[in-house]
Amino acid sequence: MESLQNLKKRIKSVSNVGQITKAMELVSATKMRKSQQVALDSRPYSFAALDLLATVSELEHKLPALFDVRQVKKVLFVLVASDKGLAGAFNSSVFKKFEQHLKIRKKEWDAEEHFFVAVGEKAHNYLTKRGVKVLHKVNDMGDFTDLEEVKPISDFLVNGFLEKKWDRVVVISTHFVTALKQEPHVRRILPIDFDHIAQTVTEIIPERGKFAELIKENNVSFVPDREKIKEYIIEPNPEAVLEKLAEHLFLMQIYQLVLEANASEHSARRMAMKTASDNASDLREKLNLQYNKARQSRITTEISEISAGAEALS
Repeated sequence: MESLQNLKKRIKSVSNVGQITKAMELVSATKMRKSQQVALDSRPYSFAALDLLATVSELEHKLPALFDVRQVKKVLFVLVASDKGLAGAFNSSVFKKFEQHLKIRKKEWDAEEHFFVAVGEKAHNYLTKRGVKVLHKVNDMGDFTDLEEVKPISDFLVNGFLEKKWDRVVVISTHFVTALKQEPHVRRILPIDFDHIAQTVTEIIPERGKFAELIKENNVSFVPDREKIKEYIIEPNPEAVLEKLAEHLFLMQIYQLVLEANASEHSARRMAMKTASDNASDLREKLNLQYNKARQSRITTEISEISAGAEALS
């Protein structure tokens, strides 16, 4: 049986770990609520932006270069993960989704040239371990990302596509569903076309919650309908207006992806810290029980020895 001294040390260590994880859980819960609210509040605008992008892609005017579909020889992958760990399966689920995507598209993969952008220190570490060269690294974006922090990433992707450094841009990131559920998704964001935008909208429409209930009650559809494309009069110069509009809407799409990833990260970290706190509490209770049993056994042994000694002297 383990000594009382060692049990005391283990109980103290577990208690200290439990206090740390509990504090981290409270901090993560606060960040989770704020990041979730930001992500959820931005969704209506994001849906409107995607709908407008889909509409623009079907216009008869000459479309901006961001809509050009060309032969795919070079593909840029953007992995969105976190800077810090202790977030449960948040990062590993993104990397697993990326590897699954590679297996599905193995034939295309062998025939293409690939480039990588890492958003988050964990994404950079993962890609470095795979032995691939990271063209661009983005980290230290903070717990609550601003639009200005995302703009350099958007500009980098757009400029590279326009300069034909890559023919397609694919983002692997996590979509926030609920505080208990976050799903990794693979999305092709460049070139922009109607079908991929419709698929993105379908994937990110919430299945549960107040927003989902409002959609069902009002019979609202965020998926663009090709048969009901709106007509616009664009003045003074349709080409210039569409070019600026496409870049702005693309920026908003990237911003929404990052917001969803932020909300998912804080939710995953909060659940991970809660699980760790619960495990520490359970282990502390087991150790306390073990300590009390060992102490009781020791007291019983001492009483038996005293009684035996008294009988020997009588």
